[in-house]
Amino acid sequence: MPVSVRLSLCTLLALLISVSGCSSESYTENPFDGPDPWPDIRAERIQTLLPEAMDRSGAEAWALICRSNNNDPLARHVGCENAVAPAVFLFERTPDGVRSTVFSPPGEATALKEIALHDSVAVVDRSPGAIAEAADYLNRNLSGNLALNFSSSNELADGLSHTQFTAFTDLLDDSARDRVISSEELIYEWLSVKLPQEVEIMRKAAEITAQWQIDAYAQVVPGESTDRDIADYLKSRMAEIGVGDAWAPDQNPLVNSGPDRGHAHPTDRTIVPGDVIQIDFGIRVHDMWVTDIQRFAYVLQPDETEPPADIQRYWEVARDGNRMVLEVMQPGITGVDVDRVQRNWMRENGSMDVLWNTGHPVGYVAHDVGPSLGGAQEGREPHETAFRELREGNVFAFDGFYMWEIEGGTKTISVEEMAVVTSEGAEYLTAPQEELILIR
Repeated sequence: MPVSVRLSLCTLLALLISVSGCSSESYTENPFDGPDPWPDIRAERIQTLLPEAMDRSGAEAWALICRSNNNDPLARHVGCENAVAPAVFLFERTPDGVRSTVFSPPGEATALKEIALHDSVAVVDRSPGAIAEAADYLNRNLSGNLALNFSSSNELADGLSHTQFTAFTDLLDDSARDRVISSEELIYEWLSVKLPQEVEIMRKAAEITAQWQIDAYAQVVPGESTDRDIADYLKSRMAEIGVGDAWAPDQNPLVNSGPDRGHAHPTDRTIVPGDVIQIDFGIRVHDMWVTDIQRFAYVLQPDETEPPADIQRYWEVARDGNRMVLEVMQPGITGVDVDRVQRNWMRENGSMDVLWNTGHPVGYVAHDVGPSLGGAQEGREPHETAFRELREGNVFAFDGFYMWEIEGGTKTISVEEMAVVTSEGAEYLTAPQEELILIR
């Protein structure tokens, strides 16, 4: 049955009242303190996942141009986050895996050698510079396709500026220039799969994300608390243990007790009885991995002990839609087919059509690279990634939906959970919300 949240979480647990997704841990200390796991994980990703990504994309070589102030979005993934003067990071497919060479000015070369992420560091003079030296090397050695970071559909694969692209390709001979391809397929294949140790980091982060939302609802006083008060509470928890925002800070968290507002900032709207409250919240840990989870509550009227029948039904339809999506998420199914399961369920149960996709990849950013769990909406052209098959190691944030009309617009329950695709299907990263949280 629904759970009332008014006392502290510990008190609720003591009373043996179960809130799905809760834990007795209050997370007042940062469980992510300690050595940064990213350097080792990054090296393993380059060694184990990049060769297959290059094969799938048809790229023999991949080159990134890195620089200060306006760096490539993938800089930290390849070790050029500290570039100052322009440097070229080149990856070449070999029979044994991938060989990496950095064409670096002297200023950054020593540190790159000490980090030892790459097979070799070629120290180049500032004139003619790293770009010219890398182009010369490719003119002499390239025999297959060269992937560069330009893309019209994937912003993470679009890090090469126009001037960088022109400067580099103008130095390539005709044979090498004819072999230039977009890196978007390579980046898709590489970033869409997360290593098991990355999933475990996100699993712990997901537990914290969900727990803090439960804690936030326990602070609400109907008629006094505002949406912004909930957001401020969550911000204080983030600051307390030192984690970051999963997306734009002004809109994280989204807290909304009124009509739908889409992706938006919280307002000073006062929470009153009869409200359905949405929290959409995510944190960034180790400055690398992010979460994206929603939790919902209902504010009881003075004479109510449970939600009205219609609100309870809307919740159950949305929750069950989320569970149905989890059941079909398995290697080989396409994103659009996953979305279609949700759409059919919504129409069968009288929900208005929802514009948003059922789900999206999540990991390094809230809307990460990978299959889109969308495309079955009426009157909307599917994104090309909606036709991609799910693979083991894909991580998603995905919703169960129900939308209805209220005064001032519409209201949507979007039961958003996180899950990883495994060889056997998919599993939640943290316990899902089973019942509406009730606020007295």
